Amino acid sequence: MAKTIIYLRTSTEEQNPQNQLRDCKTLVDNDYEIIEEQQSAWKDKDRDKFENIKRKIQRRDIETLICWDLDRLYRNRKKLVQFFELCRVCKCRVISYRQQWLRQLNEMPEPFNEIMQELMLQIMGWIAEDESKKKSDRVKIAYSNRKKKWGRKPLEKVEDRVIELHKQGLSIRDIASQIYYWDSSRNKKFVSKSAVHKIIKQSKLNNS
Repeated sequence: MAKTIIYLRTSTEEQNPQNQLRDCKTLVDNDYEIIEEQQSAWKDKDRDKFENIKRKIQRRDIETLICWDLDRLYRNRKKLVQFFELCRVCKCRVISYRQQWLRQLNEMPEPFNEIMQELMLQIMGWIAEDESKKKSDRVKIAYSNRKKKWGRKPLEKVEDRVIELHKQGLSIRDIASQIYYWDSSRNKKFVSKSAVHKIIKQSKLNNS
């Protein structure tokens, strides 16, 4: 069984794991096993292959874990640091193609390698987590703005429709049963009979 694992993770179908593999292969010169997974780094419970890798590390079946970027492992800062602590205890090196400083830390003498590694992991993990949070916030804002846009129904259009149906001779009850709008939650709402009555009354006042 290979003691070196290349872990490839993509979060969307648009990403190509072969791009990651090409770069990761430059970091290894012995036998290795490729483990590929498509899932978000946030959803740990759905990453069965990565969980299996962790179990192998605990059994000390893996000596080196290679990834393209640390965010392929975790985006959450605390979980990333906890994972590296597991690897440190179980004597498994983690090498990342994009984080060259990590390779340099592995070559430093003890205890400086552990001190510097913990510091840099805290920084890199925080950056990855912060970037993801910003992206999530942008999505939430865009969704909120879209909901507000959906919820807009110009009052003038409702009033015009009420007056139009009133001129056609429809009763207030019939008008209220036909005119509707969409609220901010995209729920269909019918105009109340009292609202229809007020619109008709105001129209008569304006035309008197």
